[in-house]
Amino acid sequence: MLIQVCLYFYCTFLWRCLKFVMRKLTGRCELQRICYNTKPGASRTMKIETSLRDSKSKLLQTSVSVHPDAIEKTIDDIMELKKINPDINPQLGISLQACLLQIVGYRNLIADVEKLRREPYDSDNPQHEEMLLKLWKFLKPNTPLESRISKQWCEIGFQGDDPKTDFRGMGLLGLYNLQYFAERDAAAAQQVLSDSLHPKCRDITKEEISKFSKADWEKKRMDKAIGYSFAIVGINITDLAYNLLVSGALKTHFYNIAPEAPTLSHFQQTFCYLMHEFHKFWIEEDPMDIMEFNRVREKFRKRIIKQLQNPDMALCPHFAASEGLINM
Repeated sequence: MLIQVCLYFYCTFLWRCLKFVMRKLTGRCELQRICYNTKPGASRTMKIETSLRDSKSKLLQTSVSVHPDAIEKTIDDIMELKKINPDINPQLGISLQACLLQIVGYRNLIADVEKLRREPYDSDNPQHEEMLLKLWKFLKPNTPLESRISKQWCEIGFQGDDPKTDFRGMGLLGLYNLQYFAERDAAAAQQVLSDSLHPKCRDITKEEISKFSKADWEKKRMDKAIGYSFAIVGINITDLAYNLLVSGALKTHFYNIAPEAPTLSHFQQTFCYLMHEFHKFWIEEDPMDIMEFNRVREKFRKRIIKQLQNPDMALCPHFAASEGLINM
């Protein structure tokens, strides 16, 4: 333990010495070097965030958590602290503002999403009930719902005759996401729902066929593709998106597609993308039964995280719900 502590302080000391030498050699502070040498997007914003958070200056440390309205003043204070003339370096202020809007916006987005997740579904709340009934209307536009408490809810993937019990894990966040998907990308959502109820086996390549024994191949031919409960999987994918957000894994995506502060709409668009991708992934995996859901989900989660480790990655889907996405 003592060796680790000593190593930490030694590395910190070396890093500060290196920063001092670089400033003397280039005549620029670390923030300037990042903004001038790194392209806009996640690469720049994440480096700026790390530099501010790890700074020994209290002003720089707290700048990543200021109120959005205070960002301009914070940048002025940073420029003054670093003795940077804004008239000579006008682009620096613009670049820092863009980065801080994203950094602060990401933190605020987590708070907004957490608030929805913590709010339970209330059947006595007219707004909650209206959202739920709209979900049915968007997914089953040609089939009237016979009554609020009905076995028909199972047709869109809920577990029983009253969906409110299925929202306990993710609260209103699950309903918000499902309704957004069903409303903003209605055709795709209805297709995914149809496929989940009437799944089709994926095409098997010749290479895969060669690996089957005769008995396995006969079994495979007799097996039917496995579907899943659309709404329940949507709530589960909401949980995946939530954890990617809170862990910081989605910073790469949001910092690349949101030129300013990422919003709840960006999060919901990401959910739509994950629903699309999980549906395709489920078909590719061709599980033997629904009991394999957790295995498939975990494999899918690892694939998404690996993609997000690329600083240039943006989960930019090409479907109706993503029309508001703006690339930097």
